Amino acid sequence: MALWDKIGSSGDVEDRRGMGTGGIALTGVGGLILFLAFAFLGGGTGQNGSVLEQILGQVADQQSTPTTQPAEFQGADQYETFTKKVLGSNNDIWSAIFQVQGRSYEPPKLVLFRSATQSGCGYASSAVGPHYCPEDQTIYLDETFFDELQRRYGGSSGDVAQAYVIAHEAGHHVQNQLGTMDEVTQAQQDNPDQANTLSEALELQADCYAGIWMHSLSAEGILEPGEIHQALSAAAAVGDDHIQKIETGTTNPETWTHGSSSQRTQWFNTGYTTGKLTSCNTFQ
Repeated sequence: MALWDKIGSSGDVEDRRGMGTGGIALTGVGGLILFLAFAFLGGGTGQNGSVLEQILGQVADQQSTPTTQPAEFQGADQYETFTKKVLGSNNDIWSAIFQVQGRSYEPPKLVLFRSATQSGCGYASSAVGPHYCPEDQTIYLDETFFDELQRRYGGSSGDVAQAYVIAHEAGHHVQNQLGTMDEVTQAQQDNPDQANTLSEALELQADCYAGIWMHSLSAEGILEPGEIHQALSAAAAVGDDHIQKIETGTTNPETWTHGSSSQRTQWFNTGYTTGKLTSCNTFQ
């Protein structure tokens, strides 16, 4: 297990897991579309949508009861502490990087929920998977997602794998802060035929940014030897080709919105080995 206790920082985490989902209004349709566009495993911005959005939607009703947390973090308070440390560490790294660039970094918020909750982008459902809402600059996480990641797609659900997912979403926040999201949205509107390609580049860059954060963990001695493979396993498990192969027996690159397994692990490794923001230009 990674040495999370070595992280002294704490991010802004709100735990809504004890709250019911009744009375959630389906509001903010425009925001909902945007939030689906930048979800970790949800909708893609391309015209064909995301394979996982459809698949996870079929199992959403089965995920009302939590079943997966890293064994070391059983219990609401411990898991909340874990997510606070991961988010806080991400904030430290990105604040330092932004400072070098003469920029000011505004940390995101993270909401833990189960089944569904209301977000600044509308209705946030477990069916979408972990995701970032640019409207309220908040990451939404239902940890039951990791059951599906392991059971259905063979990815690791360990603590480092879960930290990678949070770091990926923090990477989307970085893109939002830098204006990358707005640029991609405009480019997709101007060039609809390139929408999926641009969505892939956005997701792969978030993987690279997650790698940058884990590069810092290794430098600080927080990761144990070999634990980085949990993150690589999770990244490979959510590759579009891997998911399509499992679900349909074939692959169709034209419908990809997040990148293949090899692309996702490659870009994560790029960030992890270099630790440099300039190495993460996936739009070339």
